[in-house]
Amino acid sequence: MLKRIAILGPESTGKSQLAEDLAAYYNTFYVPEFARDFLSGLGRTYNQNDLLQIAKKQQENIQFYKAKANNYLFIDTELIVIKIWSAFKYKKVHPWIINEVKNQDYDLYLLTDIDLVWQPDPLREHPHQRNRILKLYIKELEKNNFPFQLISGQNKQRTLNAIKAIDTYFQS
Repeated sequence: MLKRIAILGPESTGKSQLAEDLAAYYNTFYVPEFARDFLSGLGRTYNQNDLLQIAKKQQENIQFYKAKANNYLFIDTELIVIKIWSAFKYKKVHPWIINEVKNQDYDLYLLTDIDLVWQPDPLREHPHQRNRILKLYIKELEKNNFPFQLISGQNKQRTLNAIKAIDTYFQS
């Protein structure tokens, strides 16, 4: 049975690299973060309405890759990321996103820690708010009783820590 593992966390915490590394290690697929490509090609400043479009397209992409994956599917950024970002930036979240988060049923969430050095990027906005945002992720995951592991470590050690967390979680 396919195990779906969502990778989420504050900006510049290695989510995309971790998803790619884990998919390679487990010889399967990962769902790339749709928002990055969408926002890079937008040609204007994004707004809250764009977040709903991003959320829906990310969900479509998850369904697409679900059919291709074997044993594991790694999701780089899912709806909790969009929910927290919307609440943080706009102080409100579209009801569709709120409802869909409640209905998510990932087998495990890997929450990336803020122990990596901030990497500047035109799409990143809050280098000094990562601790505050990390706490929002923990609160959301706990509120929904979603199983999660905090993943820390530098470079390859981060991936090894994630592999250990996955293997331990699914062996129990």
